[in-house]
Amino acid sequence: MRRRTPTAGLALALFAAVTATLTTTAASAAPAPVTAAPALAAAAPDISVTNVQAHLTQLNTIATNNGGNRRAGSAGYTASVSYVKAKLQAAGYTVTEQVCTTCTYRSNNLIAEWPQGPADQVVMFGAHLDSVSAGPGINDNGSGSATLLENALVLAQQNPSMTKRVRFAWWTDEEQGLNGSEFYVNQLSATQRGYIKGYYNFDMVGSTNGGYFINRLTSTTAAPLKAYWDSLNLQPEENVEGQGRSDDYSFQQAGIPTSGYAAGASARKTSAQATKWGGTANVAYDSCYHRSCDTTSNVSATVLDRSADGVAYAIWQLAVGGGTPTNDFSVAVSPTSGSVARGGSTTATVSTATTSGSAQTVSLSATGAPSGVTVSFSPSSVTSGGSATMTVSTSATATTGTFTITVTGTGSVTRSAAYTLTVTGTGGCTGGQLIGNSSFESGSAPWTASSGVVTNSSSQAARTGSYKAWLDGYGSSHTDTLSQSVSIPAGCSSYTLSFWLHIDTAETTTGTAYDKLTVQVGSTTLATYSNLNAASGYAQRSFNLAAYAGQTVTVKWTGVEDASLQTSFVIDDVTLQVG
Repeated sequence: MRRRTPTAGLALALFAAVTATLTTTAASAAPAPVTAAPALAAAAPDISVTNVQAHLTQLNTIATNNGGNRRAGSAGYTASVSYVKAKLQAAGYTVTEQVCTTCTYRSNNLIAEWPQGPADQVVMFGAHLDSVSAGPGINDNGSGSATLLENALVLAQQNPSMTKRVRFAWWTDEEQGLNGSEFYVNQLSATQRGYIKGYYNFDMVGSTNGGYFINRLTSTTAAPLKAYWDSLNLQPEENVEGQGRSDDYSFQQAGIPTSGYAAGASARKTSAQATKWGGTANVAYDSCYHRSCDTTSNVSATVLDRSADGVAYAIWQLAVGGGTPTNDFSVAVSPTSGSVARGGSTTATVSTATTSGSAQTVSLSATGAPSGVTVSFSPSSVTSGGSATMTVSTSATATTGTFTITVTGTGSVTRSAAYTLTVTGTGGCTGGQLIGNSSFESGSAPWTASSGVVTNSSSQAARTGSYKAWLDGYGSSHTDTLSQSVSIPAGCSSYTLSFWLHIDTAETTTGTAYDKLTVQVGSTTLATYSNLNAASGYAQRSFNLAAYAGQTVTVKWTGVEDASLQTSFVIDDVTLQVG
């Protein structure tokens, strides 16, 4: 995965953070045993993780024999292309090498198409084949490349009837800025782009302390990937760390629907994720990210196996024939948990997706609520692919404790998702300051942020202490996010969200908002700032959140920067004071 380009000060901070991580005894908790393919994927083949690992061994050997890396334009990269190409040609693929003339290192994309199915109905699967110069790049991104190669070979071996054309791609020069995939997309005509019904990207799918992340998790395109991991009860999350940093972005910018799997890079696993997935909290998903230790020992067989089988499931769902597909759907709840005081309420979004066949009407219901708790849905039924708002309301005498509520969707089949509810207190106001690590001095937890956002870089001063949240500031197309989930008690008289904001910009316009920072609570936008608001020093911004009393909400900042002239949005001393 492409590294975010830091300033000199930020680069030193990132180096220190990685060094600290690697000096910690960070052996991940033993992952769960590889789970057999569920009944959901009975029609799809089981991809041998041993075979995928054999491809990784070959890529590692190639790097060892060619200066220790497979960087685009190097002998190691050329040998990697030759290895993959030979396997595909022997299996019967139509294989093309495309010279990328605009890449930082002149080198080739490798495109392989299975010559079955309608040529104007294409589903595309891609991974970057290059590494950084520091190491062999076996997780980043031999793991994605080998996963696609083995899936391509199994598809050719089984040779099923096809309802769509499947195209695989191995990209060059991703680590220098997504150059290979961008070149490919730019060479397509409008008609050729229209043929591609979905692009799926696989970048770092075997991280040793990995998580289970999906690009554009709630989109229709993501539905088959999510359905497979849902069947393993993995509860995948949105791939926030990878947004705009891998080859799906080139397709997304061209208006082509995208999704994909990832297991995480340099960001750190949260305590909640470690509880859910295993592994070690507050340690990077991949402690060897962009380092010489990214070898075959830097891959989790469990995570790799689940990724490879999920790819197979998606291929069979999207492109393989075999009669009329069974109508099926999935159900998910976001967030997956909430806390509410007696007499209060909280909401969550119930999302559905059509995973096979045609869309259908899905009726929503809930079981498992304790005495004094009611669960309602608006609307109470949806067409699969739609979503509804779930409201959990508690009486003044509701039973306190933690409960599992099962949200069920009923259509031609029944699907469900779990929601964890905590009922607290006796009602009334529990005052205080609710934001954790409000000045960012304790690292990133409990914040969720894009890589490098929480920093002590001297290039932008903190308001207090050494750390702050620095969004954007690159002078190129870029998006950063910062968020924290907060449970707001009911019964208080004041609810004030405040933060200090400094905006620094190189933009010279006095009338056009090129770069923007959006502040949201849940799906509601509280304010938008831009380069037009730039000023010296910090200014305090405050908002009344009384409308969210009794709810668990996510407070979020999203910074979006255009293609030129930097704007930095620097945030410090965030508080949510209730009383």
